[in-house]
Amino acid sequence: MLISKQRAKLRIKFDIRKYLDQNYFFSTLSSFPAILPVTILLAIVGTGVGFLIGLLIGIYKTIPIRDEDSAIKKALYKVFNFLLSAYIEVFRSTPMMVQASVIFYGSAWIFGLRLNPVTAGMFIISINTGAYMAEIVRGGIISVEKGQFEATHSIGMTHFQSMLYVVLPQAIRNILPATGNQFIINIKDSCVLSVISVTELFFQTKSAAGATFDYFPAYFIACVIYFVLCFSITQILRYVEMKMDGADTYTIYGTEPVINGADTLKRGDK
Repeated sequence: MLISKQRAKLRIKFDIRKYLDQNYFFSTLSSFPAILPVTILLAIVGTGVGFLIGLLIGIYKTIPIRDEDSAIKKALYKVFNFLLSAYIEVFRSTPMMVQASVIFYGSAWIFGLRLNPVTAGMFIISINTGAYMAEIVRGGIISVEKGQFEATHSIGMTHFQSMLYVVLPQAIRNILPATGNQFIINIKDSCVLSVISVTELFFQTKSAAGATFDYFPAYFIACVIYFVLCFSITQILRYVEMKMDGADTYTIYGTEPVINGADTLKRGDK
């Protein structure tokens, strides 16, 4: 009994030495850079296309329906609004892993389509993100003062023109933090696409761990990579937000410069 315990301790020490060995670490790490672009591509395409889907749905849901509009226009609006609401609720109320399985395997079973896993993954993330972004964009549009809608309509602008030139530039700034958060979520949630054999970071990690039976170093390295990706993107998005906000000091024409958050006024040179 004592001898078996000593052997177990020796085996644990040997394993720890192997994990801390520099060559072993880099040999495990070397398999990850090749599939990193796939993970990043899935997140970028999914967030970008999803943002456009959400933008179009958000604009559509804010189209004003007046009493003098024709019955056909009102009926069509209600039908499309119902379909869009159903799309949003279905994709927000089901897990992405289930959506990926249903779309990928269902398209092959029902329609005989053999989709490329990466292409299918980009499509799945895009429509899933679109459902969330639709509500985010709608909230951003609603956050713009109603008086600005009325002002644009009073000068003869159409709904599309008022959205394009007045409302959306303000709404996009308001929804930028939520959009960045969705981008980070897509980086992490891309791991569920391993269920349809998309060779991204988690899929490669699982394959490496299964081949070597060394689960801790493989998943630890994957954890570090996910953290570095998400942390870097968070800092970049914060920098973009600061640039969009502009300088803290601004000039009101015809009076003195005013510093935000301070009661002190500085008299400028005339």
